Amino acid sequence: MATTESTAPDSQPLSTVDRPPSNRLTIAEVFGRGSVPNYELVADFLSKEGRLDNACAAKIIKMGKEVLAKEKNVLYVDGTVTVCGDIHGQFYDLIKLFSVGGPIADPKTKTAGTKYLFLGDYVDRGNTSIECVLYLWCLKICYPESIFLLRGNHECRHLTEHFTFRQECVVKYSEEVYNECMTAFDALPLVAIMNKKFFCVHGGISPHIKKLEEIYKINRFQEPDTDGPMCDLLWADPLENFGNEPSNQDRFEPNAARGCSFFYSYAAVLKFLNDNGFMCMLRAHEAQDHGYKMYKTNPKNGFPVLITLFSAPNYLDVYGNKAAILKYENTEKGSMNIRQFNSSPHPYWLPNFMDVFTWSLPFVGEKVTHMLVSLLNICTKEELEGEADDGNAEKKKKKEALRMKIKSIGKMANQFVSLREKQEIDLQLGHITGSASDLDQTALKSTVQGLNAVDSGISNFGSIKQLDQMNEMVPQRRNSRPADPGPSTST
Repeated sequence: MATTESTAPDSQPLSTVDRPPSNRLTIAEVFGRGSVPNYELVADFLSKEGRLDNACAAKIIKMGKEVLAKEKNVLYVDGTVTVCGDIHGQFYDLIKLFSVGGPIADPKTKTAGTKYLFLGDYVDRGNTSIECVLYLWCLKICYPESIFLLRGNHECRHLTEHFTFRQECVVKYSEEVYNECMTAFDALPLVAIMNKKFFCVHGGISPHIKKLEEIYKINRFQEPDTDGPMCDLLWADPLENFGNEPSNQDRFEPNAARGCSFFYSYAAVLKFLNDNGFMCMLRAHEAQDHGYKMYKTNPKNGFPVLITLFSAPNYLDVYGNKAAILKYENTEKGSMNIRQFNSSPHPYWLPNFMDVFTWSLPFVGEKVTHMLVSLLNICTKEELEGEADDGNAEKKKKKEALRMKIKSIGKMANQFVSLREKQEIDLQLGHITGSASDLDQTALKSTVQGLNAVDSGISNFGSIKQLDQMNEMVPQRRNSRPADPGPSTST
């Protein structure tokens, strides 16, 4: 979003914001130079809050899906690679990520530059998810051997309908564009092997998968189930005491924090890595205060068996966390470094993509009803309740009708007050707990108290994450089955 500085008569600088483009980019404009999209034009236009027309957006997503569908469940990525964690609809931070990690193409020759591997979760929670998808899909079309995209647990119909992505697509584009995205998400590969040493996945390992070859047998072109090997690759997490478990057995425990899949132990990861000839597992799926977390090392080589990456800085605009990407250089000795970055300014959106007019209705309604009550209250209480001296039944009837009008408008005023309060709470909560209308009054007050503690500096990253914990669980769906650890959970 471009900004300029203007000077007022009193010489005080005022910030002004350029209007978003009123036109939409067409297929002719985006594909004008050939068979692939002009990704630089798309990125610049989306950064100014511009949009593509529906036909152009759908074409980009379809073309990206065709490229993804040709890839195997397991990708093999060699050379110097930059690995990225969750993006979660933070488009302006995604643009910064590429500036930190290096250009995907040489700006002069347009030849391939930095190689990127993304570990999933491109959408939901943030307000610019469709922009992330369109830009990443453009890059995938233009440089299929330089950018690799894995599937995250949010790349599915169930979560995108529960969270924000479906609504965002409908508001900004159309139901057709959303459906094209869902079909494209089904084509995303599940796992990547980086330089034959690193097992890269969104969530983690599964008790159903002992050997890498078993991942090839998964039918990924479908909506993920709530259990089974594909679910585990997308949803599993390390145990909270990972690396400090009392037992050296490789264990898988039901993942109560997610409501599906499993927690896996240090011994389980170490066994999987050793059995398949890998050195380390790189995964995403969990917000990290510093953007990354390194776990217990392998006693054989002193390298961490597990590294978690999270690439969405200041997650939900309240976490205050850094983002991180991992750059691995495939030299003789191997070189790895973590690059952190902070969030970038971005346009403001009302909760649930509500327009300003709809948002303001409860405020306007409250003021109007208060005015009506004030007008009707010109009559005193004694005048309304007193009996007519002449016993005129018609006057008594009119007074009763007036009394009922005042009561009705009073009730309406209270309803508008309640709506306004919920609007304000919803604005304060942002996306941490979903829509305020989904919560009872006690839950609202409790959550707001928690946020007030955050604002006053009493709280920290951990407590903010705890407030958001309800959104980490898989939403309930019909006919869901409890997770089954399979034939064996330990050796």
